[in-house]
Amino acid sequence: MKSNVGGIDKIARIVIGLALIALAATGTVGVWGYIGIVPVLTGLFNFCPLYPLLGINTCSMKKSA
Repeated sequence: MKSNVGGIDKIARIVIGLALIALAATGTVGVWGYIGIVPVLTGLFNFCPLYPLLGINTCSMKKSA
């Protein structure tokens, strides 16, 4: 797995995912809120399986000499 999720994207995924999980846990939204697990995991692993299919890469990998 090659990293394809960059810094701001990673932070946004984790924050939004945790917010959805919190809303589901408190009963504010339905059980569907637990779908927040997906963006949290993609943020933590720096890989989104849909990005290669869509040709997206938000990760700016710097090559070392």
